[in-house]
Amino acid sequence: MIIDFHTHTFPDRIASQALDKLKSASHTRPFTDGTVAGLQASMQKAGIDISLVMPVATNFRQVEHVNDASILINREAGHTGIYSFGCMHPDFERPEEELTRLKSAGVMGIKLHPVYQGVDFDDARYLRILEACQKLELIVLIHAGNDIGFPGVQHASARMILNALRSTGPLKLVLAHMGGWRRWEESASLLTGMGLYIDTSFSMGRITPGEDGYPWREDELMLMDEKSALAVIRAFGADHTLFGSDSPWGGQAETLKALDRLELTEEEKKRILGSNALDLLGLRQEECPVQERN
Repeated sequence: MIIDFHTHTFPDRIASQALDKLKSASHTRPFTDGTVAGLQASMQKAGIDISLVMPVATNFRQVEHVNDASILINREAGHTGIYSFGCMHPDFERPEEELTRLKSAGVMGIKLHPVYQGVDFDDARYLRILEACQKLELIVLIHAGNDIGFPGVQHASARMILNALRSTGPLKLVLAHMGGWRRWEESASLLTGMGLYIDTSFSMGRITPGEDGYPWREDELMLMDEKSALAVIRAFGADHTLFGSDSPWGGQAETLKALDRLELTEEEKKRILGSNALDLLGLRQEECPVQERN
């Protein structure tokens, strides 16, 4: 079983508009049209059994609406092979109440994006969310490190993550983008040995530039090489690494190929591609509906 732990979709009515806005900010080319159907087509092509959608609330007013959509996605998972986490925003007034609603609806975790939300990860507003997730045994996936759309902005550094964890204690925490985008060495030096998970999203190989004529330098397009990616996986542990593509910003098939090029054992690849995700989600393979392929 192959599980993509980190993807994104948007409701059909706003997908084109949302993608255009994000393309403009990141100067990159998406690999799908941002819809659930587009993700399904990508899964078929790449041989992905299950994808997890990671929604982001960019303001507190969006939280309940986005979570309603996540619950609906999960209800269709038996037909689509697509599940969704929920979201939360640090300015939302009743985080524990809303997180309890998600838990009751069967949602297994939330996504936080400190850069998009404009708040440091060790801020007290995030700590109350983390403590509620700890209490409810919800998984938290955060965008860690820098962000391609916000050059020079830092709200999720390894030091901030470490400070937050010192306040909350053990947490089911996934650090997206191999522990911290463009801050890989820092994350590997400060955050290993704590039982944290990382995902492989948008971190290996080369960025696919957009069509807007943005003057990328070649060195700016390069992400982690195979040696660096393997070193980070070894630091956090292959048993704490999750396959993630960041679709539509990373291609699912392309990310699988990049992972396959790493000098990992077959058992390590099996764990990264699916077994670790099942363990973290507390599921057995036979419990997971998967998308039927032609």
